[in-house]
Amino acid sequence: MAVPKKKTSKQKRDQRRATWKRTAALQAQRAMSLGKSVLTGRSTSFVYPTDDDDEDED
Repeated sequence: MAVPKKKTSKQKRDQRRATWKRTAALQAQRAMSLGKSVLTGRSTSFVYPTDDDDEDED
């Protein structure tokens, strides 16, 4: 016979949400940092095509 599971405490629920939000915030911060680096032209670890490369080939 099926038995209902125990209710998850508010503390455990809040802890899981805090972990999820913290990881999301870190990823957003890294994405913004990479975007700023690419826009300033100082990026050394991120390779992307530029319009200048297309003009040099002609």
